[in-house]
Amino acid sequence: MADVYVHGHHASVLASHGARTAADSAAYLLPHLREGLRVLDVGCGPGTITLDLAEAVGPTGEVVGIENVAGPLEHARGHAAARGDTRTRFELADVMALPHADESFDVAHAHQVLQHLTDPVGALREMSRVTRPGGIVALRDVDYDSMVWHPASDGMTRWLEVYRRLARLNHAEPDAGRHLVAWAHAAGLDRLTSSASLWTYATPEQCAWWGATWARRALESTFATEALDQGLLDRAELAQVGAAWQAWSVHPDAWFAMTHAEVVAHV
Repeated sequence: MADVYVHGHHASVLASHGARTAADSAAYLLPHLREGLRVLDVGCGPGTITLDLAEAVGPTGEVVGIENVAGPLEHARGHAAARGDTRTRFELADVMALPHADESFDVAHAHQVLQHLTDPVGALREMSRVTRPGGIVALRDVDYDSMVWHPASDGMTRWLEVYRRLARLNHAEPDAGRHLVAWAHAAGLDRLTSSASLWTYATPEQCAWWGATWARRALESTFATEALDQGLLDRAELAQVGAAWQAWSVHPDAWFAMTHAEVVAHV
């Protein structure tokens, strides 16, 4: 069965993903990076994390970001050009069949990828294949069931229910974070360090950005078309979800957090 990316690559999604940095999305990995390492970034999206990783391995290092569709790669190359980065490569590739030789990289990294795959263990085996002995496979994924917010919102609760249902209809696991250790073990990776961290939106500025982002994504991204096609929401209900996000975003008491699991597996 083909993997389905529920978020899609609408401009609203790419804008959200393009705000990510290694500091807020891969802090657990940064202490393991040093000058000269070769890094594979799986599911690189618009490339902002990838380019931060490239800075961490310096001018003698090499970073390759991959995506299985072309659109985000153009954004990634644009971000690289804006930074003056001419070394980092962005390639079209499938994590289930990487076009790289065995033991090609020192680090294989995936952020928010395994939750969308029908065979996350197979993907980890492939990432391990291209990682040299002594290298690491680094993983970070959210656990959607850990999402909490205030004030209560029926529309946002409905959004979360529908999102998790869509993921499972696509034979993916929205609560991937809690499974990372088990998936790594099933892939034959047994020297693990696991941790967890939060994304928290607590200031008025953070909540305004996060809520407005999801108000757009709820109405314009692949989530919307999938929810309609599957009959999980009608257009009126979809509009209510978007309005709920927007209302939450400007509430003076708004607060939101979600848990991410992290694994560093030594090959």
